[in-house]
Amino acid sequence: MKELVYPRERTLGMITLIFGVIVWLVLIVGTFGSALVGLLIGFIFYLFAQSALIAHIKGNGIELSESQFPDIYSQFTSCCDRLKLAKRPQVYILNGNGGFNAFATKFLGSHFVVLLSDVVDAMAAHTDGVKFYIGHELGHIRMKHLSGILLRWPVLWLPLIGAAYSRARESTCDRHGLACCDSPDGAGKALAALSAGSVRWKDLDIPSYLRQNRYSSGFWMSFHELISGYPWIAKRVTRVVDPTAKEPRRNIFAYFMAFFLPYAGRLGSGFGLLVLVYIIGIMAAVAIPQFHNYQVKAHVSSAMYQSQQIREALADKYTATQNIPTLEQIGASESLSDGSTISLDPENMVMTIKIKEGELLVIPSIDDQGRILWRCQEGEGLSPAQLPPSCK
Repeated sequence: MKELVYPRERTLGMITLIFGVIVWLVLIVGTFGSALVGLLIGFIFYLFAQSALIAHIKGNGIELSESQFPDIYSQFTSCCDRLKLAKRPQVYILNGNGGFNAFATKFLGSHFVVLLSDVVDAMAAHTDGVKFYIGHELGHIRMKHLSGILLRWPVLWLPLIGAAYSRARESTCDRHGLACCDSPDGAGKALAALSAGSVRWKDLDIPSYLRQNRYSSGFWMSFHELISGYPWIAKRVTRVVDPTAKEPRRNIFAYFMAFFLPYAGRLGSGFGLLVLVYIIGIMAAVAIPQFHNYQVKAHVSSAMYQSQQIREALADKYTATQNIPTLEQIGASESLSDGSTISLDPENMVMTIKIKEGELLVIPSIDDQGRILWRCQEGEGLSPAQLPPSCK
């Protein structure tokens, strides 16, 4: 069954999965786990939205069975067998209200295939028509497209990659639709009905239609395909009818322009600009505080390094006299070269280093061998996240 997978899907699927997991880990660690809260809120939103869709399908659709539209149900079971799906999803017909489509969905582990009534009616005169649409949607289920989206989600917005992965998935599912049909021409004509409509598809001349692919190498057609989750239908029909046919190459300059526009799925390129603004905002919200922390860490590390000789002198003086010395007694200045200032508590020899962001406390202790050790902790104005590793 490997031949049913469009070659680029495996590569793009692996790339998006690896980078998606990495981005999730960075988000979770970088936000100290708060990203998990956002993920939970997103899941709750998905749960309610998806439950509404499933309730609509079950309440308003017609579930196919051996006694309910047995002719279409027979095509469905035959396609499941051809694709070697051991567990069959539930299949429904839903009034399309003029919509010409089908879709697969998932809810809490259960899969559903929904055929819109307009597709079923239009393909009534086509022996392979409904089979192709059934096979295409079963392809999404067989390839687990509905399950792996969450891990990949953080990188699917990426220009070029997200859209390319989506197009590759559609081409894979078109191959599944072809596998359910009796002939490539029958599958091609069923798919071409998306262009010709519910009536005119019967009179469509496929060879003439496929010659329209020559237009797809133009700049604007190349650009809009690169930011779309679907290949042009003429290309999809070509891949079904003649998988070995050579496709026109896209305009190379279109790649450059598409590189700057995030993929926004079915919401279009205009929404892609909103996604870009949203992503930049999120990245800024995460990156700016982190960058500030790194700056503070650098200042703290510098202050610790510059105060090292003072700490050593204090330790030596205390070891020799058993009295807490003053900075003046060890010949130390209250100012460091970076502008930080030092003060010393005469009661416990705790050193307070004031940098521009806050105070760093350097606390002495005596080990079993009588040596003085120093540890640092945050004081007023600093947080534990802003301390360098040497303090932790």
